[in-house]
Amino acid sequence: MLKGFRDFILRGNVIELAVAVVIGTAFTAIVTAFSDHIINPLIASIGSTEVEGLGFHIRSGNAATFVDFGAVITAAINFLIVAAVVYFILIAPMNKLNETLAKRKGVEEEEDTPASIEAELLTEIRDLLQEQKRLQ
Repeated sequence: MLKGFRDFILRGNVIELAVAVVIGTAFTAIVTAFSDHIINPLIASIGSTEVEGLGFHIRSGNAATFVDFGAVITAAINFLIVAAVVYFILIAPMNKLNETLAKRKGVEEEEDTPASIEAELLTEIRDLLQEQKRLQ
C-alpha cells in the first residue's frame, strides 16, 4: 500500500503540478504588485481620472454599483503572466529534459536488446535472395 502511494507521489505529473502551485503562489505577489502599480494606473488613465479603473456606475433607486472592467482586465493579465512564467520556466525545461531522457533510454534499450531469431532468419533469407538475383 505504501509502495503504491510512493509511486503515485513520485510520478512526474504530480511533482510538476506541486512545483507549479508553489511557484505560482510565490510569484503571485510579484504579479500583483506589477498589476497594482503599473497596469491599474494605465487602465485608470484610459477610462477616467479616478483610481477605480475602467468601468461605469449602475444606479437602481438610491443604490449605486460600480462595474469595474479594469479589475477583470488586471485579473486576466495576472493569469497570463503567471501561466507564461510557469510554462516557460518550469514546464518547457521539464518537457525537454523528459525528451532527452526518453531518447537516451531508447538508445540504451536498442543497444541492449538482442535481435530476435525471426529477425536474424529474415535477414539471412533477404541476403540470400539478393545474392541469387546478382548471380542470375
